[in-house]
Amino acid sequence: MPYSSTDDLPPSLQVRLPLHAQEIYLVAFNSAFAEYADRGAEEQESTAHRVAWAAVKKQYRKQDERWVAREPG
Repeated sequence: MPYSSTDDLPPSLQVRLPLHAQEIYLVAFNSAFAEYADRGAEEQESTAHRVAWAAVKKQYRKQDERWVAREPG
């Protein structure tokens, strides 16, 4: 199910990810959820979560227990 705002994201994401990363996750998830509407509900949602994490990982990396922005370049 698409998310309306970062407040709707799972609590585990809200705690772990900086706000900008949450926004990336939300936009990527919602976009992928719409794109894969032709798949079964379970596959649609799991694919959307994978796409959203991939989008976050392009701009953020995990350092110890925190997610930090990647250096440009």
